[in-house]
Amino acid sequence: MIGLACVLFLDLGSTIVLPWWAVGLLVLAWIVLLVVACAWWTPHPRRLPWLAVTGLALWVLVTVGVNLATR
Repeated sequence: MIGLACVLFLDLGSTIVLPWWAVGLLVLAWIVLLVVACAWWTPHPRRLPWLAVTGLALWVLVTVGVNLATR
């Protein structure tokens, strides 16, 4: 869950380099990851760090992809 909090700061801090709609999509994806993390909290606690890794990878892909596409 701490990893997901870090990913949220990355998503929200991306307003400097990304358009508003890309940040909105990242925040929407983060909300989905948070809901999955809450559902997995007790039955599958070892999977939670992978959700943060997924959020980080998604952030990198969207940031690079949007900046290359809007050049």
